[in-house]
Parts: sequence; structure tokens; C-alpha cells
Amino acid sequence: MKAWVLHDIGEIHFEEMDRPEPADNEVLVEVKAAGICGSDIPRIYQTGAHVHPLIPGHEFSGRVIALGKSADAKWQDKRVGIFPLIPCTNCIACQKQHYELCRNYSYLGSRRDGGFAQYATVPEWNLIELPDNVSYRQAAMMEPMAVAVHAMRSALSADADRRRSIAVCGFGTIGILLTMFLAEAGYSNIYVIGNKDFQQKMAAKLGIDEAHIYDKKNGGAQDWLMAQTNGAGVDVFFECVGKNETVANAVIGTAPNGTVQLVGNPASDMMFDKNRYWKILRDQLTVKGSWNSSFRHDMEDDWHYVLDRMQVEMIHPEQCITHCFSLDSLEQGLLIMRDKTQEYVKVMIETGA
Repeated sequence: MKAWVLHDIGEIHFEEMDRPEPADNEVLVEVKAAGICGSDIPRIYQTGAHVHPLIPGHEFSGRVIALGKSADAKWQDKRVGIFPLIPCTNCIACQKQHYELCRNYSYLGSRRDGGFAQYATVPEWNLIELPDNVSYRQAAMMEPMAVAVHAMRSALSADADRRRSIAVCGFGTIGILLTMFLAEAGYSNIYVIGNKDFQQKMAAKLGIDEAHIYDKKNGGAQDWLMAQTNGAGVDVFFECVGKNETVANAVIGTAPNGTVQLVGNPASDMMFDKNRYWKILRDQLTVKGSWNSSFRHDMEDDWHYVLDRMQVEMIHPEQCITHCFSLDSLEQGLLIMRDKTQEYVKVMIETGA
């Protein structure tokens, strides 16, 4: 088979490899679509992966074409999405079915071979069957969609007042998907902060009121948000950037008794000055973090929430796909994201298999 193999930092090559054989309780997936995650860029070009050589790619979907010895025959020829985290099932978090908090997990695309290839072996536990009306492209976006849903459900209960004011800071893939799900859930008082013109256009396309979309021509984002809310701040602030400045601004921009939901992967160390720390105390803010997503094989987990919304066509993640390449051209997508030579949201790979 053909695959992109990361041998060391910056050394990724398109190679011919033996097709992998599924182990017990695994299946062989013919990869149909794979998304490039923002985290793939530093993994490939800056930090390296946990092991080398490695086939990256953790956002992918495909069709099951072979079964390991103990795998359930029901998966043969099924179209599937793939939860990339492989839990140990033994730690305290796993025993409580909080698999996203596993202390000893493996991970497709970062700790073992993933989806930037024609074929990938996947534990059958990690599969979710796709309805006929959900495309492979859409299914390859289930992982970031579930991450967005996980953040939303962390900050807002199912019975939360839909009139609550909400800010989404950082309008990349996660911020856009989060805004989609917030709007679909009935929240309309949403403020969007992105620093690029095309992000503002995307927010408008999603139905966000023009007055609620930050335009850098109007000054700093923090001052703009406070002006828009008459100095009160918002009830819930989703920080989807992961920079010290935006995290600090999230604290300032959140109303008393409000919630700061931290979503963005950290780009640096995080430090609060004394005044921002005082604001957390005196305004009795709740500061929460969310990472990954819940997957328990039941209808209440984040992945089934996402699948349900796609199946009934309430959510259309394909709006986020700005680029699509064949597998052999994947490096073009990586370089666009690394060097920011073009505006992009989600870069997608299709194998053509």
C-alpha cells in the first residue's frame, strides 16, 4: 500500500509499504477520507511524534475490508467513522467510562499508525457505523466535531437558558464547528472573534449577526466585546486559540458568575497577572477545560450526538472544507497549513480507493 511515513522531525515521505494485518479484535479499514488536524503540523515539522516511523492522521473514515481473528463479523464491509483514542480500559477514568481521560491511552496517528495511508488497522471498539446519508468526507470530520460538542456540553447543560450570551474566540475549525452546534442548539446571542477576513465571512455565512462579528478595524477584541455587551461581558466564553493573551482576555470578557471554557491547545506557558486572578475570585468565575470527546457506544456520548445531527441534516461540516487533495498530494496540504500560504479551514485528503 501507499502511505505517508514520518521518520523524524520534518522527514515525511510517500512510500510503498506492506498492507497491515489486523490483530485480534481489530479490523482493516480502507481509508476513504482523512482530515489534516492543526496538531499534525507541529507533530510533523516541529516536535516529532511519540514513535518513529509513524503514519500520521487521526481524523479519518473508511470501509472495513478485513477482520482480525476475534473481530465481530458484523463489521465486514461497513462504512465507519473512527474514534482515534485507544483507551487502556483499566485505569480509574476508564472504569468510569471517561475514556477521553484515560491515563495510559494509545492514539491512532500519533502513538500508532493512523489514516494518512490507503489502509489502517483499527480496534473494532473504536468504530462507529455510518448511515447511508453521511459521506466519508463528513465522517472524517467527526473527530473535531465531537471535540467542539464536548466543549459545548462542558460549559452548557442541555437545559441551559438559550438567551445566554456566548463568545467564541478563535475561528479555526473547532471554533467554526462549535458555533455551528451552538446555533443548532438554539443559542443566538453569540459573539465571534476571529482575526481574518475569511473567518468573518464564515461567521456571517453561519447566520451570526454582523454586529456580533469582530472586525479588527474596530480596535482590540477585548475592548470590542466589552463595548458590545455594555461592559458586562458574556455569560460563557469559549477560548479556542490557546495563547496567553486570549486566555487572559477571556477572563476579562466573562460576566460575573460566568464560565470560561478553555478549548485551544496551549501555544505557550499560561500566566495570569494579579488583576485577572482577582477577577476570577471576585466575579466567582468558573474556569473549565475540555479535551478530546466522549465515546462510550451509547446515544448520549459526543460522537453519537454528532452523528445524530448529521443524519438528520441539521449540521453540515462540509462547509468547513476549503481544500481537498488526493493521497499522493497530501504534502501540499501540509505545507499550506504550515506556511499559511493560503486561507484555509479544513484541508481534506481523499484516497480515491
